[in-house]
Amino acid sequence: MKRTINSSFLAVFILVLSSCFRNPSSDNQQDSTEINTIETNFSAQNFKISTLEDLYEFFTYREDRYPLVSAHRGGDTDGYPENAIETFEYWSKQFPLIIETDVRMSKDSVLVLMHDETLDRTSNGTGRIGKHTLAELKELKLKDDNGEITEYKIPTLEEALNWGKGKVVFTLDVKQDVPYTLLAQVIQKTSAQASVIVITYNANQARALNRINPDLMISASVKSQKDLVKLAEAGIPDNRLVAFVGTTQPKAELVDLLHAHGIKTILGTIGNLDKQAASRGYQVYAEYIENGADILSTDRPADAQKALDFYIKKRQLKSSFINR
Repeated sequence: MKRTINSSFLAVFILVLSSCFRNPSSDNQQDSTEINTIETNFSAQNFKISTLEDLYEFFTYREDRYPLVSAHRGGDTDGYPENAIETFEYWSKQFPLIIETDVRMSKDSVLVLMHDETLDRTSNGTGRIGKHTLAELKELKLKDDNGEITEYKIPTLEEALNWGKGKVVFTLDVKQDVPYTLLAQVIQKTSAQASVIVITYNANQARALNRINPDLMISASVKSQKDLVKLAEAGIPDNRLVAFVGTTQPKAELVDLLHAHGIKTILGTIGNLDKQAASRGYQVYAEYIENGADILSTDRPADAQKALDFYIKKRQLKSSFINR
């Protein structure tokens, strides 16, 4: 199950990618016109994951694993705000993907999707989310990444989970003011356990969530072997784990260790790695996969998927859990 990388093969692979894609210099200007040219003939039901056992199996690492893009904050782009169901729908119609989204709590204890503690940056509201009732939040409109006000509203977690079953897999970034008990109740109410992974940042958080609902899949930060040991000591089974390995490419030894345990990795390309891909050309995203990333958490989902499409086709990769 160990991964081995042949440097000469990698060089040839990247050369082939470079020749098949357009000039990297043109990648510096990604606009809505380019995004809208992505092929859109995929089924709205992208995933054939209906049970927890399906979810566990799909996220267990194998050498022929099917790599995925994770759209950071839902993949906001021109006209489509972050953490909005309409944005999730836009991307889900184009390719199978993971939606990373943020969960906060309203004044009346309803879980909603919003990254910031305050409303000012991403909506036409002001002040802290926790000072507003759901009814008040629903009166607001969301802004896109250019700061333009859209017609889209702040969704509840319940609305998003009901929409997303079969269409996407969610990774939920749960903010500190959200009780895990309430989160678990919403996931249970919507029967969404088979389409949800909950993000945690340390072994203590993972342990607390696992005690409330031991069936939930967890994304945990794993930067070293020590982190993996702590998660094992916290009682988290390997088949409940996806490892977030950071925003820089991890050492091969760590990737090999995780893969030997059957644990897939999420590489955060948000920040410098996305900038590197923008500068060198989007074929760079295939390098990240070749170096051991299984999921790319990115602010540039369109370009990342183009590289993954070539990688998947070149390797003739398929998954019984994906409609494609």
